[in-house]
Formats: sequence, structure tokens, C-alpha cells
Amino acid sequence: MGVILSGLGPLVQQMRQRGLQRIRWPYRHSRVSFDVFLFTDETPWCLLFGAKAHNFAFSVPVHRGYDADPNLAPEDYRRLCEVLGLKYDPNKKFSPRAFLDDFGRALPAKLPAQAEVRPHDIALYRKDVEESEKIYFCGWRDNTLRGESVSQANLHKTKQLLGVAAYERCRAKNISSRWSADAEAAAKFTMPI
Repeated sequence: MGVILSGLGPLVQQMRQRGLQRIRWPYRHSRVSFDVFLFTDETPWCLLFGAKAHNFAFSVPVHRGYDADPNLAPEDYRRLCEVLGLKYDPNKKFSPRAFLDDFGRALPAKLPAQAEVRPHDIALYRKDVEESEKIYFCGWRDNTLRGESVSQANLHKTKQLLGVAAYERCRAKNISSRWSADAEAAAKFTMPI
């Protein structure tokens, strides 16, 4: 069993009331500020912690009952310790479980005013996508009209930055998400027809 984050319950309820599947809020641990994202459109749900100004992010799966898995990949564990400025001390070991316990106690009771997530907010932390420098969503391309097929790399980027529903629609309808490095080219995200 992982760490029960029961404080997610009220946030999830408020998300549903507002029709949101992805939210973001700030969290501070020690001297480090994080952007925390909750994605309820993924199974299991996902908490994405992005350490601001450190070019580092890690994910924590959240299972039924708000059960967060405290097991980090070894490289994420090492990097998190480094970002937090922790030095090895055999008498005072850092544990991801303790990190999540602290996080659970600091969960907001209500959604922050700026909880809605834009694709480029996520792109700052999910960099394992094609053309990762192109973080601004700028529309859709119907590949059927062009006699082409949507690429697996584009589908992966769509899923990571726009969500599971957009990914499934694009896969079924042969549609690609379009991206730009220019903020001026950004378009409001709407589902493809």
C-alpha cells in the first residue's frame, strides 16, 4: 500500500463540478517550488511534480482510494534528493513516502483560481515528446485529406500534453496535433471534430 492522499478527494470533486480532468497548483517543499499537476484522465491517475528552475519532473501514479505509489525510479530519487539539496545521512534517510506524506498535509482545500491547465504548462515538464521545443498547441491537421497518417510520435505528444480523450480521437480520426515554438501562434485547445 502506498500513501493515502485523502485530501485529493475534495479537489477531485471540485474538478468534476467544473468539468476539469487536469489541474495544477503550487507546492513548496523545503526551499523548492513545484508545479503539481493532477491528471484524472489517465489510468491510474497521475501526479506530475515539476521542480521550478531545476529542469526536473517526476510522476507518481495514484490508484483507487487516493493511494499514491511512493516508489520512484532510482534516477528520479537521486535527482529529487539533489534538487532538494539533501546529502546522504545514514541516520536520516530521505524517503519518497515522507515527501508524499508532507505533500498530502499541504494539499489545498479548494481549487486554486488558476487551476486550469494549458498544454504549454505541461510541456515544460513532459519533455519526452517529439519536437519538445514546440510547446504551444496551434490546432489540428486532418491527415486523411492529405493522404497521410498520424505518426505514433505525434499521438504520444498529443496524449502527454492534451490528454487521453484527445489522443483517442486523433488516433481514431487520423488527426495530428499541431505545435509551435512561438507563443503568438498558440490557439485555445478544443477537441478535434
